[in-house]
Amino acid sequence: MFAETVWLAFRTILRNKLRSFLTVLGIVIGIASVIALVTIGQGSSRQVSASVASLGSNMLIVRPGKPGFGPGSRDGAANFKLKDAEALVEQPLIDTASPSVTRGQTAVFGNINSATSVTGTDAAFLPVNGWQLAAGRAFLPSEERAGTAACIIGETVRREMFGDGSPLGEIIRIKQISCPVIGLLKAKGASSFGNDQDDLILMPIKAVQRRITGNTDVQTIFAGLTPNATTATATAEIQDILRERRRIERGEEDDFNITDLRQINSTLSGINNVLTGLLSSIAGVSLLVGGIGIMNIMLVSVTERTREIGIRLAIGATAAQVLAQFLIEAVVLSLIGGLIGVLLGLGLAAIASSFMAIPFAPDPSVVAMAFVFSAIVGIVFGFFPARKAARLDPIEALRYQ
Repeated sequence: MFAETVWLAFRTILRNKLRSFLTVLGIVIGIASVIALVTIGQGSSRQVSASVASLGSNMLIVRPGKPGFGPGSRDGAANFKLKDAEALVEQPLIDTASPSVTRGQTAVFGNINSATSVTGTDAAFLPVNGWQLAAGRAFLPSEERAGTAACIIGETVRREMFGDGSPLGEIIRIKQISCPVIGLLKAKGASSFGNDQDDLILMPIKAVQRRITGNTDVQTIFAGLTPNATTATATAEIQDILRERRRIERGEEDDFNITDLRQINSTLSGINNVLTGLLSSIAGVSLLVGGIGIMNIMLVSVTERTREIGIRLAIGATAAQVLAQFLIEAVVLSLIGGLIGVLLGLGLAAIASSFMAIPFAPDPSVVAMAFVFSAIVGIVFGFFPARKAARLDPIEALRYQ
């Protein structure tokens, strides 16, 4: 009996194809919007997490001045010195403390110029920031101590200056410095902030200080923590050491800031989730509109089929059977709209993910919830027209013209 009722519902829907399509259009748009937005939001969250993870794990970033965007000192606070990084690495919770200073420079190879950033640092910069070498080697301790000119380049620099060729052993010029390329970094791509992480050249920090910046300042210290360290205790340890070294009196504010990448990841993911939820809620309004459309068309259908309903009641159909017939028609309409909406939403999300260069991350639970929700819409908005049909008086229905 149930299968016969479902088949009858399909026949009725197919008999009015255009009207049925326009009826479910609101459901299609609502489901597609929600699926697309949630999928894109989840892909974006994964991209943010991957980008933050690519900056290094279990790491704290220490900069002079108050917190702000980008490297460098803030509010006139003094920069760090190499001795500050050396003092940090002596602490039990700090595994490595890699100092760095960055300047925008033009690198030259033959007749090719490339505007890039040159970062002076040490070999510990690679593991603490999650960098891996695609070819070549890291700085030797002797090169770091002597401030020898040696370059490790990013993938973007390699592509712009050397094309598909190997850069190892080639000599590039930065200012008046002839710098042999000793290593090539594995590509990381764009960060969650949109900047190209591969557009950089690494050199020993003493070489950069002596021959590019002309001072002994350190802009940033990347502190890699020991496996058993927590960021809270390590942060307190760093604060104690730096406050002592920078002669900050009790009660005075720190003239430096410490950034935990995991906090950044959590904050960015939280913002992304809120925006996704907000947009999905707005898109869900179209589901309400679609439900109203289904109720409207089912009321019209009841009016058009009054005589048919009277005949069914007259030959023995019960009110419950008539109620089930119209209710199933509404649910089938909603489920058809839900199926089309899911397919359309996943397709739009796949296209958007490709253009935005983020992972395509469909969630099966969201897809299942969309189907359930579309069925609920059909039941809720189809019940009133179905009840109206079931309550028709057979004699009055048969008289209806």
